Order: sequence, then C-alpha cells, then structure tokens
Amino acid sequence: MADLDTILQQPVYEVPRAEKAALLTETLKELTLYHDSRCAEYHRILDAFGYTRERIESIDDHRKLPFIPVRLFKEYTLRSIPESDIFKTMTSSGTTGQQVSKIFLDRRTAAAQSKVLARIMGEYLGKKRLPMIILDTSAVIKNRMMFSARGAGILGFQMFGADKMYALDEDMDLDIAALNAFLEKHRGERIFLFGFTFMIWQHFCKVLRETGERPDLSQGVLIHGGGWKKLTDLHISAETFRDELKELCGITSVHDYYGMVEQTGTVNMECEYGHLHTSTFSDLIIRDPFDLSVCPRGKKGIIQVMSVLPHSYPGHSLLTEDEGVMIGEDDCPCGRKGVYFHVLGRLKNAEIRGCSDTYAEKSGTDRGALREDTR
Repeated sequence: MADLDTILQQPVYEVPRAEKAALLTETLKELTLYHDSRCAEYHRILDAFGYTRERIESIDDHRKLPFIPVRLFKEYTLRSIPESDIFKTMTSSGTTGQQVSKIFLDRRTAAAQSKVLARIMGEYLGKKRLPMIILDTSAVIKNRMMFSARGAGILGFQMFGADKMYALDEDMDLDIAALNAFLEKHRGERIFLFGFTFMIWQHFCKVLRETGERPDLSQGVLIHGGGWKKLTDLHISAETFRDELKELCGITSVHDYYGMVEQTGTVNMECEYGHLHTSTFSDLIIRDPFDLSVCPRGKKGIIQVMSVLPHSYPGHSLLTEDEGVMIGEDDCPCGRKGVYFHVLGRLKNAEIRGCSDTYAEKSGTDRGALREDTR
C-alpha cells in the first residue's frame, strides 16, 4: 500500500497533471488490489463486471481502473476491514423508506479524511480558525431524529470555526438580534459562514429581504453545498444566489462545494470563477451515459469520482448518479491545478439525496440522513 502520509504531504492544488496522474495511478492501482483481496463482495463485483486485473503502466491508466456504481453501497456491505476495526459508520442521505449507503471507517481512514478536508479548507479560510456563523439551527445537532447530512456536515465543518453561533432558532427563524450581537463582538474580523444552499436562500436571504435587515458580512467567507435542485426549480441560478447575498449582506467570497459521504474528505471546492476543482488527492472523469467512454471536455455525462483516501472500504473509484461537464485541467484562471468542472444535476430518475432536499421534502419546501456511529 502506498504511503498515505507521504501522499498527504503534497500541495493541495499545485501538482501538475503528469505528476498527479502518476501518483493517482500508483495509489489507485494498489487500492484496487487491496480491496479486491480483502472485500469478498468487491471481488465478486469486479468479477461480474469482467475486470481482468490487467497491468497498469501508463500514467493515465488510473482512468482505466474499475469503478463501481455508488448505488452499490446501498445494496451491499462493502468493507475491507474486520468488524472489530470499525471506528465510525457513516450513513448516506435518503428519504423515508429509501435504502441508504453505509460507509465503514477505521481510525486511519477517518483521520486521513479529516486531514485532507482541513488541507482543502485551509486554502479558502486560511490556517487560523475563524469566528463561525452556522446558517442553521442547533436543533439539527441536538435532536437525533433530525440528525442528517445537515448535522454531519455541520459537525464536519465546525472544526474550522472558533467562536460559533447558530443563526436560526429551533423554529427555523432567523435570530437577528443574536446575529447582530455576534457581528458586533467580532467587528473587523473575517467570519466563516457555513450552511446548505436552499436553506440559506429560504431562511436567510428571504428573511433579510422581507425585514430590511442588512448585517455587514463584507468580511465573510461562505461555504455552502446541497439543495440546488429546489433552487433550479425556482429558476434561481448560482449567479443570482451570489448577487442576492452581496446585495443583502455585502458578502462576496461565496464558495459552493461538491462531495459525498462515500468519499468524505476529498471535497471539490468552487473557485472565484465559479468552477469546482479536484484536489491533488482526487480526480474526476465524465463518462458517456450510453457506453461509459470518457467524454472530452465540454461534453456532459455521468460523473466518476476517484479518491486516494478510502482504505477501509472500496470507495476509491465510484460512478455517481450526477451529471456534469469537465471544463478543463490545470488552466483555470484562478491558478489552481487539477480538473475543474460543473455539476449539472441529478441523473433523470436517480433518487433524491442530500442535505437540503430531504429537509424541504419533510418541511414542504425543499440532499438527508448522514449519521455517525462512533465506537
């Protein structure tokens, strides 16, 4: 197995294509063989798909390695560690009655995920923990019946905040007084804001528009994700979302992200030019929905994601249920290297899953159950 600690020492967005491809080919090849020998279900899946364990030599051959549909984590118990080594079990989003994915983590994988997430977030927030406004309610953490992808997302990103406050009360109403008091306490400081896209629109932007309140968040950095399906239904674009935030509270540093519980840690962050970026520790391919061939840049297809982190389960190369388009590689105007892309939405007839969509379904407005069991 490749030395994961050595891999994690690489810069987040500075490794050029050839060097990164060589790194990924070696690591993903070893992960494939590792999981093939330690996970009987994964071994049978590879056999069913006709994978011949061919030799991988070219630096771009990580794109030829087998991938499995992410949906299989809903249907099979896929882990490459003994049950006694399970440190944490993550359960994916899903509405009532739906099957959910179960992702089994050992301590090594969980630690690597946290380290990579911190490395990526540090590129946007800096190394210092910032005062943090969570654009959600604390009830989502306190109430196990509500604990979902929202709760797990909040807990995951909380480690980048110092002094933290929840902007919504238990009735999902914006607490203007508490928000203004927090901003006064941290006047002149950079502020980290985190929330889920639709909920920010519904419970923050909409309320500010209706009440006329205009909190000064010009020093803020907002990280948000999930919930685009409902905003798309409302004909609200990413540009409109950003423009509204700028007008209502002066915030201009707004970054969406794309990630999933099956590859926690290697999130794809949105740059200043509106492009989602892979990091050194991950890659992304767009595949034709009819023959699964690799699509050229600019052609939409199914998103395949790869990550060097999954050691305890075979989640290193997954075909998602999302549609996207690759824009380019190593040449984004922001200067970050790696593949950059857009997500176009869920594939037709794919299950609804995610942080905000499930909330909206339950509340009558608008992605949902990401739980953690720590042993």
